[in-house]
Amino acid sequence: MDKKRIVFCDFDGTITQNDNIVAIMKHFNPPGWEELVQQLMDGKLSIRQTVGRMFAMLPTSRQAEIVDYAIHNATIRSGFGAFVDYCKEREITLLVTSGGIDFFIYPLLAPFPIPREHIYSNASSFAGDTIEILWPNGCDEHCDNDCGMCKTTIIRSYDPARYHRILIGDSVTDFAGAKLVDTVFARSHLIGLCEELELPFYPFETFYDVMKHLEAMDKHETDIGG
Repeated sequence: MDKKRIVFCDFDGTITQNDNIVAIMKHFNPPGWEELVQQLMDGKLSIRQTVGRMFAMLPTSRQAEIVDYAIHNATIRSGFGAFVDYCKEREITLLVTSGGIDFFIYPLLAPFPIPREHIYSNASSFAGDTIEILWPNGCDEHCDNDCGMCKTTIIRSYDPARYHRILIGDSVTDFAGAKLVDTVFARSHLIGLCEELELPFYPFETFYDVMKHLEAMDKHETDIGG
């Protein structure tokens, strides 16, 4: 029986052109956020700790301003809408797996017919004095990276015997998942990481590139089978 194809697609820097969390921090510039990023890079803080502490620096009194900036500053990568349609037409399951935050991910994805249950991200609360990040998609027993939103946990929940698993991403947060899946589409930092471990990947800049590679893969399989 043919495996069903499933896509795990990153959001920040992949579906969008830029990293939205970094853009928010640079724009509102709370004192100390850059030091937190450096501690993350040095391995002293986890992704969950870093993101949680950065947003805790932003007052909820500026909620409307922060949300408005996050939504209007982001640009969707070329071809994404066509890719969503492509997946639907070919019965490819498309999951958005993001370490981003719900308050900008949901509005930015609202124009596209992606079921809410297919969008995995971190959540947020504006009930207190500062923004609190919530973590509904934590690590399973196989991951101790304290990811916050654990992409490998989601990938592992789909049996590789039944699914051809495809990852689309751009950064270090996608690297662990890239080691697990059957096919990797990479751009930016993820390319260098894959090259270091000689991990096979297809480079892309737009989602038209992704569709072109998938079409070529389909043709190859058809030629072999025929």
